[in-house]
Amino acid sequence: MKPSLKRLSGRSMTGGLDLAQTPTPPSPRSAARKTALVSLALVLAIVGALAGGYYFAMRPVTLKIAVGPANSDDIKVVQALTQAFAHNKSYVRLRPVQTDSATASADALAEGKVDLAIVRGDLDVPKNAQAVATLRKNVVVLWSMPGKGKKRGAKITKISQLAGHRVGVVGRTPANVNLLKVILQQYGVDPAKVEIVQFPANEAAEAIRAQKADVYLAAGPVNSKITADAIAASSKDGGTPTFLAIDSADAIAQNHPVYEASEIPAGTYGGSPARPEDEVKTISFSHHIVARKGLSDTTVAAFTRQLFAVRQQLVAAFPQVAKVETPDTDKDAVIPVHPGAAAFVDGEEKTFLDKYSDYIWWSLMALSAMGSIGAWFAGYLKKDERNNNSHLRERLFDMIAAARKSDTNEELDQMQTEADEILRDTLRCFDHGAIEEGALTAFNIVLDQFHAAVADRKAVLSSLPPNLQRPGAQFRAAGNA
Repeated sequence: MKPSLKRLSGRSMTGGLDLAQTPTPPSPRSAARKTALVSLALVLAIVGALAGGYYFAMRPVTLKIAVGPANSDDIKVVQALTQAFAHNKSYVRLRPVQTDSATASADALAEGKVDLAIVRGDLDVPKNAQAVATLRKNVVVLWSMPGKGKKRGAKITKISQLAGHRVGVVGRTPANVNLLKVILQQYGVDPAKVEIVQFPANEAAEAIRAQKADVYLAAGPVNSKITADAIAASSKDGGTPTFLAIDSADAIAQNHPVYEASEIPAGTYGGSPARPEDEVKTISFSHHIVARKGLSDTTVAAFTRQLFAVRQQLVAAFPQVAKVETPDTDKDAVIPVHPGAAAFVDGEEKTFLDKYSDYIWWSLMALSAMGSIGAWFAGYLKKDERNNNSHLRERLFDMIAAARKSDTNEELDQMQTEADEILRDTLRCFDHGAIEEGALTAFNIVLDQFHAAVADRKAVLSSLPPNLQRPGAQFRAAGNA
């Protein structure tokens, strides 16, 4: 039987008045209800904390990427990636930082000014750089043109014949000059005996028509438009370029791990007859997307995943994007792979729950333990209040026996006043959570018995003649004296 607080208040009488007629104080909430509310608040707090942590962990991250030079294919690819990531509302966003060259991009990464950079593999790679992806592979193309008129000379068909001749290098970067020197040294040709002429890529066709060199070198993707245009310029006016094979490509790759032996397929640069007519052996090097060491594994893994996810979307506009490859994950790789990129390549990328499930589990266990300890401590603090209320209930039992023997209404009213105080204290204990509904139910039963005893005794006293109502009290007082 659940107690009715209104009934408990209604049974409280002082001086014959029904206290239910007086303003009733707000009903106290049960301890169970309090516990439920506290538990709900705790659950909501945990859910809110988890939601906040998830939002914090998964909010978009913007990475600065260094790329150059201006108007290069690399710049265009990075800009396309930036737009694609923003359009897809991806976790990782890009902010391009334009530089003068791949060397400047590497320097920006080394100085910590950017998070990512596109660097050339045959240049000095910063110590804090770790590979994320291979953006493209570049092949070295060497071809000669027979001179015309007064400049007509012996036809050059081998690299070993370059001593005393002019070599035109397409592009202003010193990296291509260093590359030419590596090739010359492999064939025993002293670079000091070769006249090296450099000119910008957009001036290559004009330089070739002006016969500014005997042999030309270009480095870029196999399908590079710059290289194709330069070779096409060499074929005008009936000229036929002769492609110089780098037969020692394997040896160069062995001595310089940044290079690889490669081939230029027959007919790569079109023409009739095909240019070249047969497959030509050469060397290649890569442009890499590298990340700053220490950059979050989660962020790099997400970037790598996004890069390969949008690759097919960009192939139509940038065919070279189809050549993007995963990084070399071998321990002896020239550029060590970033752990985040390795996790993506090896299929070991961790989700949010994979990374934080242990922390969430232990946090919940700790909160549960703290809740249990808190509940025990709260109960311990209310131990005295609970014991005191038990003594008051026993006092109410004694008052039942005293009420059945009372000889005057004044004594019954005094006991009723004391019962009111006991009731008030009991309700206060219930409101504080010191006692539960079971104890309140037991108190209700005792209070019913007390009210019944008082009512019965008053009925008996009211039935006595007036002259017999007080002698008992006077006699008892005399006996006590």
